[in-house]
Amino acid sequence: MLQSFLDHIRKQQLFDPSARILLTVSGGIDSVVMCELFHKAGIDFGIAHCNFQLRGDESNDDETFVEQLAEKYSVSFHVAAFDTSTFAKKNKLSVQLAARQLRYEWFESIRKQYNYTCIATAHHRDDSVETFLINLIRGTGIAGLHGILPKQGNIIRPLLFTNKEEISAFAKKHKLKHREDSSNASDKYLRNKIRHSIIPLLQELNPAIGKNIAEDIGRLRNVELIYKKEIEKKRKKIIVVEGKTETILIRELLKLNPLETYLYEFLKPYHFNGDAVENIIRALDGRSGKQFLSDTHRLVKDRDVLLIEALQMNPEKISIKKSTKIADVNGQQLVFKIQTRNAKFKIPVSKNTAAIDLEKLKFPLEIRKWEKGDAFQPIGMKGKKLLSDFFIDQKLSLIEKENVRLLISDNKIVWLIGYRMDERFKITEKTSKVFFAELT
Repeated sequence: MLQSFLDHIRKQQLFDPSARILLTVSGGIDSVVMCELFHKAGIDFGIAHCNFQLRGDESNDDETFVEQLAEKYSVSFHVAAFDTSTFAKKNKLSVQLAARQLRYEWFESIRKQYNYTCIATAHHRDDSVETFLINLIRGTGIAGLHGILPKQGNIIRPLLFTNKEEISAFAKKHKLKHREDSSNASDKYLRNKIRHSIIPLLQELNPAIGKNIAEDIGRLRNVELIYKKEIEKKRKKIIVVEGKTETILIRELLKLNPLETYLYEFLKPYHFNGDAVENIIRALDGRSGKQFLSDTHRLVKDRDVLLIEALQMNPEKISIKKSTKIADVNGQQLVFKIQTRNAKFKIPVSKNTAAIDLEKLKFPLEIRKWEKGDAFQPIGMKGKKLLSDFFIDQKLSLIEKENVRLLISDNKIVWLIGYRMDERFKITEKTSKVFFAELT
């Protein structure tokens, strides 16, 4: 088993021989065997243990056992206790998800603090098969069918080459003591139901089902690599990035087949699900202005494109005092300063900078969204112009229009931030002090 362990590390390129690995150890048979294999292989490692305080004395006994294991191997021991139930309720998570979030965030903090190369978990081949079935039951894209990956960021799984039966045999042969988690016997969790009921039933139909699924998972990983390359190739041709907005060209999108699969993959990073993708496809030949929201992004159908931008929590109105130095506008900083005008003064030509006659301003100023009916006198013009007409002249998209913010003084528009100043607030020969507003 030791040679297979080393072969797996080399084949999957999990880490270099000089690496220092943080082993996540619960005290169960899988993590105990992982410790023994690392020890026999002469690999530098430390042990990390989480006490989730969910099983009373049993949890505390697990902690003591793992600490003794670290003493046995003369390696560093890291431990943390979490009030998992309270954290789960506060963050509206299941206990399982709460424990997962807590442990991986803590493991990563320990990895960085003590200069470990990566974090090793004791997932084995049977765990990967169970994950495959869980994803299949819940519904998944192709990425959910690759099971547990051997390496994912700073996380490695050095036991994926073996299964539970071989792990148990190794532990028995080397007389390795371990802890039993009583929750593993409960069918309260989906994974346990699959482990105790579904897999045994599948094994009745085919005793080699676990091995076969594991082999298929390996093939699907390779298929996924090819699939991702094709998706990325098309993504670069179809999605145009302009500042904070990403644009999908509908005419190019419609050339793809199967359209739904491509669009699902394009939109997955923005957290749009399959139902949303179907609705977006139905809207491709519809009117402009149709919007779709995910938890993190907004997609707008605007003429012949789809516009995607991150949702931003911006205040409706921002008050600007004479002493204000900086304000946040749509994720950018608006910097203010007052300067005495002198012979060397030059009016800035950048659309991102407004030079305003200070005496014409009435503080506090206000920054707000534009509203229907808003009008201003564009600098250089004699008459007023509706903002809606100005936007048409500028050929602004729906998202660009919605992101426009106004600098207001005494209910008058001073500046369409980043676009155009108002004639009434421009600098003249009589101006003695200049109020600068610069978007950075």
